[in-house]
Amino acid sequence: MARLQTWGWQSPALFLIFLVLAAGCTSIRPPLNLVESTPSAAVENFDYSSYERLLASYVNERGQVDYGGLRENPGDVDLFYQQVAAYSPDSHPQIFSNDDARLAYWINSYNLTTIKGVLHNYPITSVADVAPPPLLFFFPSKSGFFYFQRFTYGGAETSLYYLENSVIRKRFKDPRYHFALNCASSSCPQLPRIPFYPERLEEQLEAEAVKFINSVENVRYDKLEKTLHLSAIFDWYEEDFLTWLEITSAGQGLAIVDYILSYLKEETAELINNDRDSLQIAYLPYDWGLNDQGAGAENEAFMIFRAVDTAKNAR
Repeated sequence: MARLQTWGWQSPALFLIFLVLAAGCTSIRPPLNLVESTPSAAVENFDYSSYERLLASYVNERGQVDYGGLRENPGDVDLFYQQVAAYSPDSHPQIFSNDDARLAYWINSYNLTTIKGVLHNYPITSVADVAPPPLLFFFPSKSGFFYFQRFTYGGAETSLYYLENSVIRKRFKDPRYHFALNCASSSCPQLPRIPFYPERLEEQLEAEAVKFINSVENVRYDKLEKTLHLSAIFDWYEEDFLTWLEITSAGQGLAIVDYILSYLKEETAELINNDRDSLQIAYLPYDWGLNDQGAGAENEAFMIFRAVDTAKNAR
């Protein structure tokens, strides 16, 4: 009770709200005993093999997931989730010996439990379809998926919202993880077909940053309007990108455009630099439609048309 008081829970009304929030959460736990239990002391490296199979078999080159197929054959989802639930950098730090090993675990675990969260509610057309508890209908859209669903990581249960904001963003300064975290939506960074590996993490994060920023779906420049159109990710997490610029650059007064320019192709970066004094920034609408292969097939022609059209407008 003393700890509750230090958190400001003196008011019965606030405590009641806390209980309602806790009661409204859905715990999504892995099936037990899918693999033979290994004593913690005997585990030397975290095994990504089941996740490798999952991504190779059920994710296409556009980062779309075959949720229908995974619902019918969830074996590798559950195998990898059982590992995630049993081990983490917090519960078994000896397995994760450096920051790359720890960040790779958290990125892969976030992406895996996002898939698990979709499968728990499938069929849906968007993570926004997962509503908060009825008594908490006033909570923001998508809170049902990202806040009220709880997953287990190394024996500790938490939400995707907490994992992103209080673990990944708080512990790691390099904002390139924003190009690796997949929220199961069309405007999210694409889900790669291989895991993020500790020994290759630098290379993989750099590749994802280049790919995301050089896609006209996420960054495009309208020369006539002198307007740089950016993914909303650069708006929501601007602080993370600017903090990184402060850490890594000696110059003062850097803006989000400076981060973008460091990854853009040379010809596009030159156009923007030439118009820098009159440059305007606008943020693109975020598409929360599910990154589902089943939905993607019927919209493929439209998506190709949109990509070509936006590329023409950016010239």
